[in-house]
Amino acid sequence: MSLPIETALARLPDSPGVYQYFDGEGRLLYVGKAKSLKARVRSYWRFQPSLRPNLSQSPRILKMLSEVRSLETILVENEAEALILENSLIKQLRPKYNILLRDDKTYPYLYLDESEPFPRFELTRRVIPGRKVRYYGPFPSGARALLDALYLLFPLVQKKGCLKGKKACLFHQIGRCPAPCEGKITPEEYREGVEGAKDAIHNLRLLTSRLEERMLRLAEEERFEEAAKVRDQIVAISQLHVHSGIDLARRENLDIFAILPGERQGVVLRLFLREGRVASSSHNFFRETELFDPEEAYRQALLSHYTPGTPRTADAVILAHPLEGIEALEKTLELRLGYRLRLLHPQRGPKARLKELALHNAQELLRQHRKRPEEELEERIAELFELPRIPRRIESFDNSHLMGEAPVGAMVVWDEGRWDKDSYRRYRLESRDEYAQMSEMLQRRIGDFDRSPPPDLWLLDGGETLRRLAEGLLAQAGIDLPVLAIAKEKLDAKAHRAKGAARDLLHGPRGALHLEPSDPRLQFLQRLRDEAHRFAITYHRASKRKRDRQIGLLKTKGIGEATVKRLLDYFGTFEAIEAASEEELIRAVGARAARILKGRDT
Repeated sequence: MSLPIETALARLPDSPGVYQYFDGEGRLLYVGKAKSLKARVRSYWRFQPSLRPNLSQSPRILKMLSEVRSLETILVENEAEALILENSLIKQLRPKYNILLRDDKTYPYLYLDESEPFPRFELTRRVIPGRKVRYYGPFPSGARALLDALYLLFPLVQKKGCLKGKKACLFHQIGRCPAPCEGKITPEEYREGVEGAKDAIHNLRLLTSRLEERMLRLAEEERFEEAAKVRDQIVAISQLHVHSGIDLARRENLDIFAILPGERQGVVLRLFLREGRVASSSHNFFRETELFDPEEAYRQALLSHYTPGTPRTADAVILAHPLEGIEALEKTLELRLGYRLRLLHPQRGPKARLKELALHNAQELLRQHRKRPEEELEERIAELFELPRIPRRIESFDNSHLMGEAPVGAMVVWDEGRWDKDSYRRYRLESRDEYAQMSEMLQRRIGDFDRSPPPDLWLLDGGETLRRLAEGLLAQAGIDLPVLAIAKEKLDAKAHRAKGAARDLLHGPRGALHLEPSDPRLQFLQRLRDEAHRFAITYHRASKRKRDRQIGLLKTKGIGEATVKRLLDYFGTFEAIEAASEEELIRAVGARAARILKGRDT
């Protein structure tokens, strides 16, 4: 429970933990961590002649402190736990003055189990058991293209099943597999092809030049579809390459992180140096906040990237900026990963030049990133509904059913000017009415906030009743997330959908708004609603077809519609019916139907 700021400051313990600042309306302003809560939190303030903010703080911190009315603390065992808890709370609760870095993706790696006599390269996103497993990457993009290129250019066992066979397959006939299944190659000879592929992973220019030769040869032979596929591989692999022009004396494996704020947004850049060469890179933009703290930004970026189960591919991480809490962060990462990962901020030499290379690329990304057409609309919507932040990432929800049958829900995601289809979600629902269905779906989404942080805005297909439902569920979870709803205007109790005159009503925290059909803000929100509706309807139709097939199968066995209904009312799903024991089926529908379902009817 949060306490008035004066009371809380007087009770602060000299222990590690996390502190949360709230405004007068109970909204979360900021989450921070501390080795000593008493020392850290009190440093924000001056106590004589009366309580006031410490004027030595930056103007942005002073602005935040001017809004603070209460404080809450959470004690933990050590600073490492404080770091992890701080990162988790920021992602889940989205405080007004904290930075939120959205890149929580787990990048793919290539791996090779060198304990095998004829090893194969495979893709993975996690650690593979084995003492001789070697990893390459990560590859934020182009991993599949790189893997396909290796199997195209080098004599490797093409498929897992090939090693189980005893006869050479088509791949051997076309010269792409050395056929160890027939003993046509020894493990030592096969190793030469593996070593060539490993060298190619570290020398992407060599790989793309060989692909270009193959593409030209295919084109000369008028095998244009195959040539086009190779061309696409070249494009995908070329995007991995970053020219460094820096020669390291040793063939080191390093990750380089650079984070820079901008006027409207900031950027996180990662370079992955393998065997002394930059093997790949990734970046993502984040929205600028009123309070940019480099320490917090690097903590979030590192803890989001190095999650439990991350394969060990780097010996150290170079940071473009110095951090005060670098030892605690190193210790936290070691506890999380199970191995030590040194964090460095070099001042001179080749590693310092790598740091400068990362900063230069980050600056260039900020310079080139142009304003999207939708950004102005998003800003105008934030102004119209007095939202606490510009809704760059929006989740839109809809549910679909037919007379209560096959109820499903759908969530679509708009993020930085595009549909983030990897984040779309489908929900099989148990509830029969629309209110309960929406409640079930939103509760499941809230339960997933620890793995997939909240967006800037929720948009529901419905009216004020559903909007208030969502607000209540979020309040119970302690999440400050604005909710809008869009509903069809009703005339004489019927939805009015005349062509060219879709007068939808928008419901927000400050009441309903009626915009003209030609208003771009309304059209933008309708576009989000319609995508959620499309996604929900598609899933509903597929679910209903599957349900109808399952009902049809039961009927062919002699199970009538009334019995099917009793089964579904009792067990909920066809999967549960199939998994049920005969005793459970007898309790639900009687002995005869149970024997039919278990295939024992005579």
